[in-house]
Amino acid sequence: MTVAARLIDVHKTYRVGDVRVPAVRGISLDIEAGAFLSIAGPSGSGKTTVLNLLGALDTPTSGTIKIGGRETGGLSPKMLADFRNTHLGFVFQTFNLIPVLTVSENVELPLLVSGVRLGEARTRALESLAQVGLAQRANHRPAELSGGERQRTTIARALVNRPALVWADEPTGDLDSETANEIMDVLVDLNREQRLTFIMVTHDRAVGTRCQRIIRMRDGLVEAEQPVTVQER
Repeated sequence: MTVAARLIDVHKTYRVGDVRVPAVRGISLDIEAGAFLSIAGPSGSGKTTVLNLLGALDTPTSGTIKIGGRETGGLSPKMLADFRNTHLGFVFQTFNLIPVLTVSENVELPLLVSGVRLGEARTRALESLAQVGLAQRANHRPAELSGGERQRTTIARALVNRPALVWADEPTGDLDSETANEIMDVLVDLNREQRLTFIMVTHDRAVGTRCQRIIRMRDGLVEAEQPVTVQER
């Protein structure tokens, strides 16, 4: 089994003034390469904190996190930023597209930030857009796209650096149910056909059943873990 990400006895505690607030209280978890994992739980359960730790957006108070075999806990902020840009993909509920840029320019932007030449960045952006069925919209701007097309663009942007894993926070939260199903079709197909590893937080049970495995959290701990009989659309 190849492990894409591993948490070993991970704790995360925040300070609010003089008060210590434990958000994650000793989680150990292996995520296989090619998995499609959903993290679920009520507000305050710690699921978003776990997602941020797995996305190298935060560091643990104690414990070990390895992504693609590399431990992230000891990295400086700059090293973490470089690691995110080169090893991880992000899909947010809000699209976070730059309105003055075209679709292809939005997708290639992470590569340009990482120092990739413009010509190669453009080629890879178009390849990434083709993966999500949006190559024909490459020269449009975000305002000219539907909500589903905008989210496809963010998925293409997440894939353009060929990430070790893709982090998704409520990726269908701003979409109607039909469009949400279409976006999940894209993610499921990418997972099956390219063995991309996805880690997703969602409150939508119907969306969660499209994943392979659900981790349920409560009070900073894993309450339950279950495989899913994937529901086809």
